[in-house]
Amino acid sequence: MKITTAVFQSSYPDLASCPKSALPEFALIGRSNVGKSSLINTLTRSEGLAKVSQVPGKTQLINFFTINNTWTLVDLPGYGFAKVGKQERGAFSAFVSDYLQHRSNLLGTFVLIDSRLTPQNLDLEFLTWMVESGLAFILIFTKTDKLSKSAVQKNIEAFLIRMREITEEEPAYVLSSTKESQARSDILDLIDSAITENR
Repeated sequence: MKITTAVFQSSYPDLASCPKSALPEFALIGRSNVGKSSLINTLTRSEGLAKVSQVPGKTQLINFFTINNTWTLVDLPGYGFAKVGKQERGAFSAFVSDYLQHRSNLLGTFVLIDSRLTPQNLDLEFLTWMVESGLAFILIFTKTDKLSKSAVQKNIEAFLIRMREITEEEPAYVLSSTKESQARSDILDLIDSAITENR
């Protein structure tokens, strides 16, 4: 897939506010500071399209990016972000789950996992909810350039072992490094295939 245009459309606070669209959508979600914005910029090769922040929890809205005028990347708020009250976190969880469960043109969800870390409960809790809700997903292990290959592989294997407690099927996954544009073509191929299959 060749990306010729990538445009930030707008941000919305909940599913009800999101515009109706016939374009297929692909969502990115993960813990705060996992690298969603960096991945969006890498996929689109548009530096600065998605604002990269060093402050966890900066993204608290549903952000839409229109690609090639034919499909949309959706940046969902990072789960478990810091400095937010329980009431706000409850509302945040509700609008994210509403989007993932009820957005009719959502064709795929990519769950980003920080490959530098041992399995995190927040990730596993979210993925448990995804499995129990019957929602399909693909894992993207990010920041693979930050550790040695053996260390990354060790963390991934540990994560997949924990995933067996959630589902009998080993999830599909790709390894990603925005610094090296690793797996960019793989992710775009997955998106292209999903669009083709749903025409």
